[in-house]
Amino acid sequence: MTTPVLDLQADPVDLTAALVDIESESRNETAVADAVESALRAQTSGFEIVRHGNRVLARTDRGLPSRVILAGHLDTVPVAGNLPHRRTNDETEGEVLHGCGTVDMKSGDAVFLHLAATMAAPAHDITLIFYDCEEIAAKYNGLGVIERELPEWLRGDVAILGEPTAGLIEAGCQGTMRARFSARGVRAHSARSWMGDNAIHKLGGLLTTLAGYRPRTVAIDGCEYREGLSAVGIGGGVAGNVVPDEAYVDVNFRFAPDRSAEQATEHVRQVFAAELADGELGFDVTDSAAGALPGLSNPAAAALVAAADGRFRAKYGWTDVSRFSALGVPAVNLGPGDPNLAHRVDERVPVGQIGQVADLLRAFLSG
Repeated sequence: MTTPVLDLQADPVDLTAALVDIESESRNETAVADAVESALRAQTSGFEIVRHGNRVLARTDRGLPSRVILAGHLDTVPVAGNLPHRRTNDETEGEVLHGCGTVDMKSGDAVFLHLAATMAAPAHDITLIFYDCEEIAAKYNGLGVIERELPEWLRGDVAILGEPTAGLIEAGCQGTMRARFSARGVRAHSARSWMGDNAIHKLGGLLTTLAGYRPRTVAIDGCEYREGLSAVGIGGGVAGNVVPDEAYVDVNFRFAPDRSAEQATEHVRQVFAAELADGELGFDVTDSAAGALPGLSNPAAAALVAAADGRFRAKYGWTDVSRFSALGVPAVNLGPGDPNLAHRVDERVPVGQIGQVADLLRAFLSG
């Protein structure tokens, strides 16, 4: 197959459109990785470039006093009849680019690629990381692979992930943990329910406690993180005339980054201490990932905030900034597009935001 040609000198809006039209559902990123690698090799200078699976890495080594990492994933969720891209004009938003990946996050990737090719003398050494499999299970995440196999590529003074933030800096991120509360009983005919032990009924107290839970709000580095504890799944039942002998509730805790994953688990245990005390319910953590502190007091991060005219807010979701934070690298999310439109059939980005983010990062990288 012919490798698609990307023009990194082009307007980043046009570059976004070209990236969007290269279908790259998770685990199918070869074509887009080929295009990115080929363009970087042919259209940039001063970069060491490495291809590692469907991950493309590039960095300068000019001996500058600081290093900025620009990282973005190349994969998207499955296409939903929203390729190729199209453009419209909206009375409120102006010109809008539609298509799978316009928000999450090929517009961010386009900005990074455009700056790599058009900045002659940045004030920082730059590391570019384009990786695969971000939209699926964490064990496949390409940034995690780099962390394990090429850890020296993740060293820097500040990392910027091009996740959609509508052009604002979103600092740090929440942690997330999921737990399953399970109940067992004795199956019986519902006409003689006293002969059984209803597993679903044993979860009633847990749901009452959950409905009455009041999450805390935490301010860190001027960012306000609001926690949340929610039931996200429930199962049980055999048939319409059977007392069920098994049932479960899945709970998701989104926690502020001042808690560790272990502290978050302990907090959930304490919230449901009464329900767990008699041993009737099982408790199993099914997924957990620490959050990331905003780190905006770091000089490099503070300079980025200054370039953005002090516009920043907390990141409520979990993103790969957590990986950098765990390595001691302050990290923020900054990219075009409304994160609420990510993964939607009508995914779209105002083209003006792409230019705004490119201008902001150009000013920051220029010092």
